[in-house]
Amino acid sequence: MRRTVYEPEHEQFRETVREFLAREVAPHAERWEKAGIVDREVYQAGGKYGLLGFAIPEEYGGGGVDDFRFNAVVSEEMARFGGSTPAFTLQNDIVLPYLLSLATAEQKKRWLPGFATGELISAIAMSEPGAGSDLAGIRTAGVRDGDDWIVSGAKTFISSGINADLVIVVTRTDPEAGHKGFTLLVVERDMPGFTRGRNLEKMGQKAQDTAELFFDQVRVPAANVLGEVGRGFYHLMHNLPSERMSIAVSAVAGARAVFGETLEYVKNRNAFGQPIGSFQYNRFRLAELETELEIAEVYLDRCLQRVVDGELTAVEAAKAKWWTTELQKKVVDTCLQLHGGYGYMSEYPVSKAYTDTRIQTIYGGSTEIMKDIVGKSLGL
Repeated sequence: MRRTVYEPEHEQFRETVREFLAREVAPHAERWEKAGIVDREVYQAGGKYGLLGFAIPEEYGGGGVDDFRFNAVVSEEMARFGGSTPAFTLQNDIVLPYLLSLATAEQKKRWLPGFATGELISAIAMSEPGAGSDLAGIRTAGVRDGDDWIVSGAKTFISSGINADLVIVVTRTDPEAGHKGFTLLVVERDMPGFTRGRNLEKMGQKAQDTAELFFDQVRVPAANVLGEVGRGFYHLMHNLPSERMSIAVSAVAGARAVFGETLEYVKNRNAFGQPIGSFQYNRFRLAELETELEIAEVYLDRCLQRVVDGELTAVEAAKAKWWTTELQKKVVDTCLQLHGGYGYMSEYPVSKAYTDTRIQTIYGGSTEIMKDIVGKSLGL
């Protein structure tokens, strides 16, 4: 079924993303995978290609185009390429919406130009050793000292945590105020007391650095408060749907890429005198996956259009996130099985896709959390 959500300009942009991946990522992907981190220079290359911050107003060096479909194109092409890519979706889809919607004019002038050129790499720090999906369990604390905040605590599983120059830290600033006790504080690279722990070793997505962060009496000036004091939890709830849509887009594109590669494999791999894809059971399984992928694309495209129209709800984003990521897991698992023993070999793309995919149903809100959001919307 032909997808109609994209306009010609989006498809032209897609070619730019593919050129960037071929020239700036492919030659280095294997090295990054082994190193556990990408070169910072690839972000600056992305800035030159116009792949970063296209929603940033022109006065700050951005493209001035607020159209999430461009974000989706980057997400799709990165997912099709594989996990050895820079975290552009983190920059564009997760961190940037916070800066655009919450930053003051002074903060935008300070941070957005570097964001657009790729010279400033960002991250957001929510998860802690004792608090993941339960944000109310966050213990990283900020204590007011004059106009400043003194931040102490630890975060973990922070994407781009090693490379990041700017980290939005979810901080408990009023321990007695419940959900009204959180504030978003921006910690910058050279602030005294801010240190990084390990670049964590992961099952998959090895080229994307994921770190522990530590804050020991870090003095954060009032000028680095993002949004309103005490409104951090509400700021998170407002911006999380864009993160979940980004994950959903990547899930469908990644699943579609593995499916396409597998379809070619089963047409050319013979057993018992015939292509393995021609066996009825295998043919039926592939027919099921093709149908489910197309259904997922239809719902995803409806959601993308609702983002463009400013109508997407948190519940719709939750539905998209859990359904597409669970489908991606199923598709990749089935495709690996169809490869037989070769699917277990690292030289085959499906093997890498298997480990890269597993995090999808966990980060950005686990499947269980997404279903809880949907369930509550039903009055349950």
